[in-house]
Amino acid sequence: MDDTKLFVFLLCFIAQFCLSISASDQVNSFQSVPDLEKSMYMAIDGYPCVRLLNLSGEIGCSNPGRANIVAPVARFKTANKLVEPSALMVSIDQFEELFGRLSNDADFSRHVVGILVESGSQLQNGLKGFSPDKKFPQAEFAPYRSGSFEWNPTGSGLMWKAYNFPVFLLSNSSTSALQEIALRNEKRKKSYTVDVADFNLVMQTTKSGTRDSESCLREQTCLPLGGYSVWSALPPIAISSSEKAKPVILIVASMDTASFFRDKSIGADSPISGLISLLAVVDALSRADGVKGLDKQLVFAVFTGEAWGYLGSRRFLLELDQHSDAVSGLDLALIETVLEIGSVGKGFAQDDKTFFAHSTSETATNGMLSAIQDALGSLNNQSIKVSRASKSNPGLPPSSLMSFLKKNPKTSGVVLEDFDTAFTNKFYHSHLDDLLNINSSAIVAAASVVARSLYILASDKKEIKTSALNTININASLVEELLGCLLSCEPGLSCELVNRYIAPSASCPSHYVGVVLGEPSSQPYPGNVGDVPRFVWNFLADKTAIPSKNMSSACPKGCSGTGEVCVKAETDGKGVCVISTTRYVPAYSTRLKYESDTWGVLPHNSSDTMGEADPVWTESNWETIKLRVYTVQDTRFDTWVLLLGITVTVLSYIITAMAKAFITKALKRD
Repeated sequence: MDDTKLFVFLLCFIAQFCLSISASDQVNSFQSVPDLEKSMYMAIDGYPCVRLLNLSGEIGCSNPGRANIVAPVARFKTANKLVEPSALMVSIDQFEELFGRLSNDADFSRHVVGILVESGSQLQNGLKGFSPDKKFPQAEFAPYRSGSFEWNPTGSGLMWKAYNFPVFLLSNSSTSALQEIALRNEKRKKSYTVDVADFNLVMQTTKSGTRDSESCLREQTCLPLGGYSVWSALPPIAISSSEKAKPVILIVASMDTASFFRDKSIGADSPISGLISLLAVVDALSRADGVKGLDKQLVFAVFTGEAWGYLGSRRFLLELDQHSDAVSGLDLALIETVLEIGSVGKGFAQDDKTFFAHSTSETATNGMLSAIQDALGSLNNQSIKVSRASKSNPGLPPSSLMSFLKKNPKTSGVVLEDFDTAFTNKFYHSHLDDLLNINSSAIVAAASVVARSLYILASDKKEIKTSALNTININASLVEELLGCLLSCEPGLSCELVNRYIAPSASCPSHYVGVVLGEPSSQPYPGNVGDVPRFVWNFLADKTAIPSKNMSSACPKGCSGTGEVCVKAETDGKGVCVISTTRYVPAYSTRLKYESDTWGVLPHNSSDTMGEADPVWTESNWETIKLRVYTVQDTRFDTWVLLLGITVTVLSYIITAMAKAFITKALKRD
């Protein structure tokens, strides 16, 4: 009887165990492998710090080897002492503190195998500043020796060092998710599971022997930083005309910036506020009376690669020296003065509506400064001021004008900025230099002053009627639209204005320079040109254009007339033929040469005074960089599972033996 009760009990236990497994299987049934992966892994959105190289070495981030890094997620503020390799979460206000500790605490740094940086604008207003660039950015290119001068007081220089661990800036949604995971890990100190971060960040430059630009270009494991600058003339330059060429007033701005995190390079104040101001100036002057009759030629240039050794402006000057097709119709000797629109987005900071004119020399720029004061007088706005920069400054602040001054020390030029002796932008070259960091009213004010100053200066001291100046007004709505298009993901490059000219490849704008794809050309394949340069080219070509006589022609094949270009071709596949002097100019290091589908480093040319300081920046080849989080079991738990499996096996054997004996005995009774 006892044997019968034991047997029935074991059968009930096995049946219940099987039913529980069956129910679990039904709850966790999956239709496909991707469904299973989604249940196991959480994909994390973020912006990676990537590996860059120059002639002397590497900067940026990478895994130490070619394998993924997997480590538990922990918070930096609670992880005073690490006993195992960990991926640390850190808020932006503790970023510099963490990297300082990594430099000074060898035992602590040995256990940090990855860093996850929290995002969120709530800390931005409270920060004294965050700039991973140097205190004097690109001091080696300055036309004067004052490398210790601090244009950027909040600069830490962190972005110019090499790190053998991955660093990710998390998106807002991922920040919340990872914070919960880190807290869960803290509560699981005695648990058998832990949530880990899996960094898939393998750079091909970890290949032995390719740890600088020259070697990686030779092995084709990297590409040079660069892209395409754009210049445009207003009105168009009649190249075939027998008339004497006019002196040129060159107005420049930059369209690229830098950041510790490659794809989070926004640069709202530095330099995109200047770019937006320039575009608004072109729009205003294109509608002004009498522009065609001006005595001087207005030429607008938007450079890229300026954050990485002034690639755009230096290459532009070299193309002028070589009289290449990219600068056809433009002569360096005709450039009379240069006006650069720098950082102007914080010009109204703390109710101080003052901009500062940094000039190459007091005498050479008197005409420009006088025109600026006349323009201010015509605006009837007593609150807007433009002051000369302090004489205590060692020279120009970091700017494209430095390239022109290095080329010709007698260059007449002015840089309009929102600061005097030090940057007002406390987030210079940081992902925090975003839309919240600037004031649209300041951009409109700067554009208003520049537009009228150019008209006055190009009139060559002729008496200008007030009525003519009053026709030059900045479209504030255009400025607001450009801010939304170029500095935000919503609407971003999907905005109506951009889509009027191009079909962008992405919605969120990034102003990182990128790499040069294919052979550099004055007429590049559109797919090799970034979204922002393509938009700038089409916008300038459209605004500075004269209608073509052959308006019915489909372009680009139909644009065969002298000086004709095709604008808006991406929007409907046809485009419009217009007469416009708008060109692309390749932007890459003057120390590089493209030949037989490969890049090579040229020896230093003594006539290129900035070439000696050129680091020749390149970016490592890499595929999509991914970050994911999942739960793993402790090895002790695996041991328990093994022991439980052995126990179940032994019990199964005993139950089977007992069942066999019971059945045999029952059959004998029958």
